[in-house]
Amino acid sequence: MEKHAIFQEVSQLLVQLFELSPEDITPESRLYEDLELDSIDAVDMVVHLQKKTGRKIKPEAFKSVRTVQDVVDAVEQLLQERVSQEQ
Repeated sequence: MEKHAIFQEVSQLLVQLFELSPEDITPESRLYEDLELDSIDAVDMVVHLQKKTGRKIKPEAFKSVRTVQDVVDAVEQLLQERVSQEQ
């Protein structure tokens, strides 16, 4: 899955879960400051991302996540790990 497609999925998830406006979500959007998510929101997002990817997300993989692009990069990494494990 390409980064643009992952960004679209993450954006859609943010809109659905947190009733955000799609126009407010950019790769540079900061989760806590710009989108006003809190730690419970972040946990909800991780749970939904785990369901979508079929992968368990390790807490350390998301500790440094600050922006939407960071989420996209983390999901891309998870998907790449899954592909390499399946081969």
